[in-house]
Amino acid sequence: MEILNEDKNTHLEHLEDDIINNGYAGGQNAINFLISLNEMLAGHSTSKLNVTTKWDGAPAIVCGPSPENGKFFVGTKSVFNKTPKVNYTIQDIRNNHDGPVANILRECLQYLSGLGMKEILQGDLMFTNSSKKKTPYKDPTGKQEAMISFQPNTIVYMVPENTPFGKKIARSKLGIIFHTTYKGRSFDKLNAKFGANVSKLRRTPNVWFDDASYKDVSGNALMTIGESQQLQKTINMASGSLKKSKELLNKIKTEKNTLSVGVQLKSYLNSFIRAATDLPSTKETANKFREFYKERTQKEIDAVKRDTSKQKYQTIQDTGLKFIDDHNESVYFACATYKTLQTAKGVIISKLNKAKSIGTFKRTDKGLVATNPEGYVAVDKKGKAVKLVDRLEFSIQNFTAAKNWETGSRNVDI
Repeated sequence: MEILNEDKNTHLEHLEDDIINNGYAGGQNAINFLISLNEMLAGHSTSKLNVTTKWDGAPAIVCGPSPENGKFFVGTKSVFNKTPKVNYTIQDIRNNHDGPVANILRECLQYLSGLGMKEILQGDLMFTNSSKKKTPYKDPTGKQEAMISFQPNTIVYMVPENTPFGKKIARSKLGIIFHTTYKGRSFDKLNAKFGANVSKLRRTPNVWFDDASYKDVSGNALMTIGESQQLQKTINMASGSLKKSKELLNKIKTEKNTLSVGVQLKSYLNSFIRAATDLPSTKETANKFREFYKERTQKEIDAVKRDTSKQKYQTIQDTGLKFIDDHNESVYFACATYKTLQTAKGVIISKLNKAKSIGTFKRTDKGLVATNPEGYVAVDKKGKAVKLVDRLEFSIQNFTAAKNWETGSRNVDI
């Protein structure tokens, strides 16, 4: 279990975004992750790399013995608030929460307390007794099968009802995937570690639980020698373009202003995801960034009335456009690095997806359609972590999907 160098399990960034967030060092970090993942999937890894599956559960549940009095508690991420919302009793839940979240926490308090937890764990709730259902499903070949389904967030999970796994899910009152462990003397001093040792938890029929570690039970995820060599060529391309954009990336990584070139470059690249489209050619991607930046800053100029305010934003625009023009070649290679990292990541995800052990689907106008898991998290021996998500497939669903908790049946981190 690797130590994560932060106090709480917070938002993880996409692998390719590391070049914008952390400059040249971030790019090297992304490339090192890809090399280690390639070695792992080729079956000859010498580095210590943990890969976990991102289950699309909600809300995040934090539970275990309190660091302050040893009593069992449950909560959401609000246990990390300045004034923690920690629940030892049903009355605490009434005082701290309401609506669907309160109902969920009551069930968590009732059933998770029976696991005999010796440390604080965080997990993603997958289902409660009322949220899972029997679902008839016809696969693409026309075969009909009775399934147990649950949809904690965007993805619908389904398990054949008449299998040992399906029967276990059917009789469980609650399902949860644990992925993070916390240690500390008080709630405000808890430190997070990616990973959760669930082997010592008490197995009860009321709770289905597991850790999030990646499991290739089929052996289908291993790469051939040729596949591994081709992936390494792609990684080498990313490494080459990264070196040519080093100066630019190191300059923009420190920029925090909303209208800075660095912040807007990340927003620009993410805009393709929101538009449900792949990045165009590297040349077109780089050229269109200048247009994007000019339009974005022009909106600020047009939105204000005072001459002094207009001049302020005009200066920001002029400075930013001059910076882009002066670093035109570096912008090209930064976009090339980003695009190539995405390509290499896609190869990795495609292989990892071959080992999924549970059916994953999305709801469409034409009914349930098979989809891939949300993604994966890779953690190196120093505790650095990145997420590996097919952003066109899953992130779009996350941007556009209505959240069940908003209508009372889906959940939210609070």
